[in-house]
Parts: sequence; structure tokens; C-alpha cells
Amino acid sequence: MKKLVFTSALAIAISAAAAQVNNPVYNNPYPRTINVTGSAEMEIVPDEIYVQVTLSEYEKKGSGKISIEAIQKKFLEQCKSAGIPDSLISIALYQGADRLYWQQRKKKTPGMMATISYIIQFNNMQKIDAMVEKLDDEATQGFYIVKTPHSKIAQFRRQLKIQAVKEAKDKAIYLAEAIGEKAGAAISIQEPVEYSIMPVYKNAAAANMMLRESAPYADATESGNIDFKKIRLKFEVQTIFALQ
Repeated sequence: MKKLVFTSALAIAISAAAAQVNNPVYNNPYPRTINVTGSAEMEIVPDEIYVQVTLSEYEKKGSGKISIEAIQKKFLEQCKSAGIPDSLISIALYQGADRLYWQQRKKKTPGMMATISYIIQFNNMQKIDAMVEKLDDEATQGFYIVKTPHSKIAQFRRQLKIQAVKEAKDKAIYLAEAIGEKAGAAISIQEPVEYSIMPVYKNAAAANMMLRESAPYADATESGNIDFKKIRLKFEVQTIFALQ
């Protein structure tokens, strides 16, 4: 029994010693380090503006109901005259896409109005203004800004992450020099944390009202025109460097 207890105790001691050797806490090649935070930020003006336009049938005095087909045709012609290619226009919603169901439903409720929504991609406010002037006020039921990203947002994020890491390295160097030390090899670099503020826009009952009353959500350019509020990107990275 004594031999068994002694053997078990020896095994535990060897295991503990091995754990200490393999544990970075007990086998740290960099006992002296400096922890710093690097950051980088920028502001960019959105160059992709997605707008949802909702059109609906309506009754016109003396002409009766204006069909959704006629409204669609006119709308697409208006887009073309505003210089918007078909590739930047897509259907977001079409109430009654199932033709059989739609026809049966319309027979039961002949006064029901058909509705269709389009998503249009713009790249500046001026083109939106030009499109708004061409819209049929009677058919247009909604004009909403859905999102405002940037076509090179991934490239900007990569660029800022690199800048944040370089800024951390520069900070480690001058902070170490302040106490007569030198910053050595990087021990740890964490994935940069992103702090981004995307512009947000309110819905409006009418397109012209929305565009003209967007001051809290937009910036004035040097020419006095209203443009979209900038997207602010900011990255922070935690780094650890060895002290030499």
C-alpha cells in the first residue's frame, strides 16, 4: 500500500512539473511586455443609395382605374429617361404574384388596387432628385431610402485595420523609449474591433417632403446641396509587444 501511495504521489509531482513547463505562465519567454491599443478611423460618403418606390393603381376622374400594367410601363419609361439602366432596377414586392389567386381575389373585391414595389440603386442625391420630379404623384405611395452602403467598404475596412496595427506599433515604440526601453517582437495582435456608425433615414409620406426635410440625416455640401450623411468607420486593436 505504501509503495502504491508513493508511486501515485510521484506521478502527480511529475505531472505538475510538466504542466508548469508547458504552461506559458511558468515558461514565458517574454516576462516584460507592453500592452497598447491602436486605432484608425475615416468618414466616407455613401456611393450606393437604395431606394424603394411603391406604386399602386388609382382612380382617375373621367378615366376610371389606371391599371398597374400602365403604371409599370410609365414608371420604367421614366427611369429610362432619368438615365437609370434596367440593371439598377429590381422588383421588391408584387402583391398578387400568383395570377390565379389574384384574379379570383379581384373578382370578389373588384375595387381592390394592385401594388408593386421597386428597388432602385442611385449613386448621388442629384439623380434621386431628377427621378422624383418624374414620378406620378397619384401612383406613388411610398419612396423610402432602404440602405446607403459604399461599394468599397470592404477595402476601407482592410485599410483601417492595417493602419490600426501600425499605429499600435508606433505607440509601443515611443512609449517604451520614454522609459529607456525598446519595443521588440509582437506577442499578440487581436482582431480589430469595429465601431461604425451607418447613416439612418426616416420614412416620409411623400418623396419630395422626404428629400427636402432630410436635414438631420444629411450634410450640406459646399455648393449648398443636401448630400447623404457620411459613414464613420473606426477600428481599435489590442496588441502586446515584448520589451527588450
